[in-house]
Amino acid sequence: MRQLWSIIDESPGKTLVGLNDSDLINQILKKLSAKQKLSSEDCGAINAYLSSRILLIREIAECSVSH
Repeated sequence: MRQLWSIIDESPGKTLVGLNDSDLINQILKKLSAKQKLSSEDCGAINAYLSSRILLIREIAECSVSH
């Protein structure tokens, strides 16, 4: 989980803000899978987790754009 939130924190806020929810989740998943091997079960679980946290992710991205 730490690595997942690090990816979100390191991603340019402008990029994240400009994506729809599905593309945002896919981009984060792509970056995570580049760092570690993920099974299809892992991807599904992470996708569900990110979907449940999408508002928080967008808030973090918007804060990074405004600072």
